[in-house]
Amino acid sequence: MTSAADAPSYPAHWEADVVLRDGSTMHIRPIGPDDAAALQAFHRAQSEQSTYFRFFAPMERLSERDLRRFTHVDHDQRVALVLVQRSEGHDQILAVGRFDRLEEDGDVAEVAFNVADSAQGRGLGSILLEHLAAAGREIGIRRFSADVLPSNTRMLRVFTDAGYDTTQQYADGVVEVSIPIRPTDRSLAVLAERERRAEALSMTALLAAEGVLVLARGEEGEMLGERVLAAIAGSGFTGRVVTAGSVAELADADLPTLAVVAAAPEDVMAALPLLAERGTRALVLLTAGFGTGGGASGPSQRSLMRALREHGLRLVGPRSFGVLVHGAAGPLPATLAPDPVPMGDVGVFCQSSAAARALLSQVTARRLGLSSFLAAGQRADISGNDTMQYWSTDERTRVVCLFLESIGNPRKFSRVARRLAATKPVVVAIAGTTGQRQLPGHPVRSSTAPRRVLEQMMRQAGVLLASSVSQQLDWAALLSSQPLPAGDRVLVVSSSGSHAAVLGDLVTEHGLRVAGEPVALAPTVGAEELRAVLADAAGRDDWDMALVAYGPFGVDIGADAAQATAQLAADSGRTVAALILGRTGLHPDLSVSSPGGGVVQVPGFHDGADAVRALAAVRGYARHQDDPVSPRVEVVGVRRRHARALAHAELVGVPTGTSVRLSHDKATELLAAYGLDVWPATRVSDVQQARAAAASIGWPVALKASDDLLRHRADLGGVRLDLSSDAELTEAYTAITDRLAALGRHHVRLEVQRMAPTGAACVVTGLEDELYGPIIGFGLAGDAVELLDDVAYRIPPLTEADVSDLVRAVGAAPRLLGYRGLPPLDVAALEDVIERLSVLKEELPEVRSVSLNPVLVSERGLAILSATVDLLAAERGDTARRTLP
Repeated sequence: MTSAADAPSYPAHWEADVVLRDGSTMHIRPIGPDDAAALQAFHRAQSEQSTYFRFFAPMERLSERDLRRFTHVDHDQRVALVLVQRSEGHDQILAVGRFDRLEEDGDVAEVAFNVADSAQGRGLGSILLEHLAAAGREIGIRRFSADVLPSNTRMLRVFTDAGYDTTQQYADGVVEVSIPIRPTDRSLAVLAERERRAEALSMTALLAAEGVLVLARGEEGEMLGERVLAAIAGSGFTGRVVTAGSVAELADADLPTLAVVAAAPEDVMAALPLLAERGTRALVLLTAGFGTGGGASGPSQRSLMRALREHGLRLVGPRSFGVLVHGAAGPLPATLAPDPVPMGDVGVFCQSSAAARALLSQVTARRLGLSSFLAAGQRADISGNDTMQYWSTDERTRVVCLFLESIGNPRKFSRVARRLAATKPVVVAIAGTTGQRQLPGHPVRSSTAPRRVLEQMMRQAGVLLASSVSQQLDWAALLSSQPLPAGDRVLVVSSSGSHAAVLGDLVTEHGLRVAGEPVALAPTVGAEELRAVLADAAGRDDWDMALVAYGPFGVDIGADAAQATAQLAADSGRTVAALILGRTGLHPDLSVSSPGGGVVQVPGFHDGADAVRALAAVRGYARHQDDPVSPRVEVVGVRRRHARALAHAELVGVPTGTSVRLSHDKATELLAAYGLDVWPATRVSDVQQARAAAASIGWPVALKASDDLLRHRADLGGVRLDLSSDAELTEAYTAITDRLAALGRHHVRLEVQRMAPTGAACVVTGLEDELYGPIIGFGLAGDAVELLDDVAYRIPPLTEADVSDLVRAVGAAPRLLGYRGLPPLDVAALEDVIERLSVLKEELPEVRSVSLNPVLVSERGLAILSATVDLLAAERGDTARRTLP
């Protein structure tokens, strides 16, 4: 028997695991014929009122005709999704949402929901609306309509609270609701806040646990369990600690919300139902052994995840190094770290055990206090995204650090990190040269994008990107201990004149300003003199940050220098960093009591370059915080339905995984639907056709090779411009064809096009990447892009500020902004092109790649002279919906 999920038209990418309002998890998927019995059971369990709200009439059971109609859908004219919970090997339906197009291939659909009485109040209706709207946008639906009884207040709130521009009208005893389903800034903000609250709540059982179960079984398991218990025993944790050496011991126990498990895969699978039944909500798995590929003899990681979702459990691991959590019972170090980890206000996330060991050793060496720590291991479930959601609500966490060896969902990472970075500094370090390693036991989607895409995505989100773990923790120490600087002025004080000069140069090199002249004290400076100099500096208002450097000469007054530096921070209330020999990290000597109680701590650095980089990073974050919130890009004059229909028509009959390059006319038509007008060009096969085309277009004209190598390259002989006569055209035609022949390229057609105004040639691209989804690229055409790789990238959806930053991020940007006395070009028109292409790529994942090359930007306006568009069947769904990995 073939299930709906096996059918060629089944939209598998609509399936998702979701977190509900109460932090529990559920699965959403398209309905199928095999759901008839479950749908009938769902219907019969509903109250008379719920049934009446849904059907406007009493209905004890669904007829066979209704059952067939409700479970046999085509996922286009009629769509239905169900929220299910696995129970005794079967899917129990807890909510149903559906829409039917009101006209065949129309863009308006009637929507309806039905949520089980037993699941009311958990946010199932809002999740259904999100996922139905995402599916609708994907297949060309523009608006939902619904008839709702006035007394069905729950359903009316689902529509009004979603953030769409909803309208309601009372007529004939019902409320007629109309919902344009294109995301708005408000609907996206509502979605993000709901997602944040739900996912943060689901993490509370883990990162705010008040008790822990340690289940250790087998030789390796017992060894790991003993290490965790030893760490907990020496921590002062006052909560309940339960131990078990077998799965059978769990049967009658009252268990904490957190379990740390070190056991063979078979034992883990056997323990899951008992853990869930006895009160556990989160699992840290220290061991591995779950297969991730074909041919594995034991349980697979996929079967592990299915079981976890079935029982409502969240997972850290497999092969996690552990977690450091902090609940009402105090800090709980459920880790394999050999040394105690100091508590503080920095949250740290990493992945592999090797990275965790190295990172925690550096944390300890710096005396950097952690609010919580999580090593995700093979990251089957809980990721950095979930952890950031929790930290956004955690008052103990002031600074967030993430060390990433790979990234599974960059688009969600960007969204969550951007939101978190608006309130707390997020410092990221990326392992390796690509930032996207294929980790053992953790298959992730591959990417063809350069590492620069990942780095620029981080900066787009407002994240501070460190070059190493050492630098990351340096920055975290400064951010967690010092206030953000209000300006760029750095006071430099040193016990060495030459060192003071060097530090001043470093300050300037990193885009900051030296406050006056660097203060160079005598090498033999005494403690009292140093205190006097710094006390005087505390009263000055001509600096925003201070860097105090002291190296002993003769008598060592390092302890006094450290105290005086900390006192400067306490008295001034401004950002201070120290460079004092032998006192690095958050050294006790670099702290003093503050006037209002508490302690003021100054971070110490190993060398001046590290200190200045940290000050520059912190100042960069402060500048970012001062930037006004930029609205999401919106474009007008778009014919979305036409563009989608064109793309789908071109892919009919194309084998799966095969791309299609659109003809010039079709590419022009598709781009024009988004307001991107490509100049017409006539392809010719001989000089006679070229002359005829020029006569039709009108002189002067341009003649170009259509060959990919020489296309648009006048400097390489592939383009001749400003041709004003048949003779000039004939000579140019001969020259280009001879050039092509010399390169072994024969029978290449040429293009004749009217002349555009002079300007700067740019390249704007859109790419659909398997990992990142849509990527927008920009650079100036020619050698800047092709040889120097001077290209900047951003990930849609873009804000207006993102677009402005993208244009100015390339090294050749001055050519557009006014260069050597030349007037600036029409950057506003260029930004409009980028905005329109970004919206196209966000909304049409079928567009595998698009290249606008060249986009000739003049002083007034621009011309898109050529474009290529490749299509491929879409493999991603709409992102404006909540999902788990």
